[in-house]
Amino acid sequence: MFRFIALAWDSSQTAASSAAAHLGQAWQERADWTPALVRPGLQVFTFGEKSGVNQASPLQGDQGIVLGKMFHRRDRDSVPERNVTITCKEAAGILSSCGRDLVNNFWGRYVAFLPTLSGTTCVLRDPSGTLPCYLIRHEGVSIVFSWLEDVLQMLGQHAPRQVNWDALTAQLLRGALIGHETGLQGVIQVLPGELFDLHSETKALLWNATDFARSTARHDANEAAQLLRQSVQACTEAWASCYDTLLLRLSGGVDSSILLSCLAPGRTKADVISVNYHSEGSDSDERHYARLAAARVGRDLLERERDVGFRIDRILQIARMPDPVPYVGWMNAGTDARLAAAHGAPAMFTGAGGDSLFFEFPRWWPAADYLCKEGLNAGFAAAAMDAARLGKLSIWRTIALALKQRTGPSLQERNLMGHDALLALDISVGNDETNRFVHPAARDAGDLPIGKYMQTMALIYPLGYYDPFERASAPELVNPLLSQPLVELCLQLPTYLLTQGGMEEHVKAVLLSNIDFAREVLLDGQLAARGLLDRKRLAELLSGRPTALAGPISQIHSLVAVEAWLSRWGR
Repeated sequence: MFRFIALAWDSSQTAASSAAAHLGQAWQERADWTPALVRPGLQVFTFGEKSGVNQASPLQGDQGIVLGKMFHRRDRDSVPERNVTITCKEAAGILSSCGRDLVNNFWGRYVAFLPTLSGTTCVLRDPSGTLPCYLIRHEGVSIVFSWLEDVLQMLGQHAPRQVNWDALTAQLLRGALIGHETGLQGVIQVLPGELFDLHSETKALLWNATDFARSTARHDANEAAQLLRQSVQACTEAWASCYDTLLLRLSGGVDSSILLSCLAPGRTKADVISVNYHSEGSDSDERHYARLAAARVGRDLLERERDVGFRIDRILQIARMPDPVPYVGWMNAGTDARLAAAHGAPAMFTGAGGDSLFFEFPRWWPAADYLCKEGLNAGFAAAAMDAARLGKLSIWRTIALALKQRTGPSLQERNLMGHDALLALDISVGNDETNRFVHPAARDAGDLPIGKYMQTMALIYPLGYYDPFERASAPELVNPLLSQPLVELCLQLPTYLLTQGGMEEHVKAVLLSNIDFAREVLLDGQLAARGLLDRKRLAELLSGRPTALAGPISQIHSLVAVEAWLSRWGR
């Protein structure tokens, strides 16, 4: 479990220097933490370094440091280096460009600490946002960290614990938001692709997903397919080169099957073991397809039944995080950890992100995108037919919707998109307030075609990296499809070009088996007490009658996660 914590301060300030010395002393003496960089004004500590996987790379005389895993851009077309060493020339370029050379010439999973022209420190989070990166301030010291529990231990009673109810309300209304504010007062998130000056608090996006989405690549279908194939293969092989043995979560769907084909014997030296989770239900058992994929590639396949007896009340004891944890995606965490230990596999690869990357949304939007980009020409009929099949609509309905809405939703429409029947009707966050909680790239993306807008918004939200249940015993999560070069390529490809040519029953079963806990937590919890929920509607849905639970199952799980998160911070 690779983690980092860093202290940055103005070394000319006596009080801040004294506070930093006090905070850092214990960490310098701990045997389980490594002082990766210690100099006036900056101390960086790491936990769980492993050569070729996650390590610290100092830059020229300890002027700066890069933490995590990097690949050279040139490695996309050659055998990837397992251990990338930053040369003196490359380090000089990174420092003189304030990190732009790092974003442009490397990719991977990293956070960098770099000097500013004024002699203070800035932090750069890589465009994938894989490594979490948060910031709090204490007595003139900026504490930058990846794992909140470390800061709670460092600061003790002085650690932030007050809920940011404005941010939490915005999350209830619109889902996960990736602005600078989090669910805790005083905890700031450094955004993917952002350079954050820790002294002046000025921010600059060195990588902007919207810029790539606007730069439409002009390729025909064959060229696009070839570029996608090469990029997926290169990124997957690069990540696989970091590990001798790895697990692959093979659902039987297209995305994980694509990854498995990239991990065939001969393509990687790693021993790849596929894992398929299944349960009862029409869309929850894809063992047949997983077996076909594993047999075709020649890889071992482990089959495990999902645990319908998963106890939701376990989330009351999970690690404390800056935001509520969407626990549905972690319900197999215990099995993942046991399999990883049994097979000596330090990493779990998944096809997460594929739906957004390859535009596998069951929507009509590509037809509207075609109209926006190409106009009403001879190719529109074929694009509309593809979009109709994708969205499961008639061709006439698809054309009508495409003519009506060609660009992304307005700010007002975006603010209404997440409102659900389970929330109280009178809760809202004003337009100005909502802007506080979204990524800056989203604020000026309204001119994008609606399909490209939705894809871009989905791709700027990083997935969870740390397992909040199993913590250090969990395998490292690797999502190759969300690699920076691949994301850049797919953002530039029109949605109508990407679209040319399952576990719902299990989630419901888990909720039914925990319905008493869910009912107690939600009906008597803090959200209901603050009037943020439609309590009458929830009481009906959670009554226990078989016919009543026909509402939004996933949102009920999300609300339980929020309530459990609140309970970890007291009342």
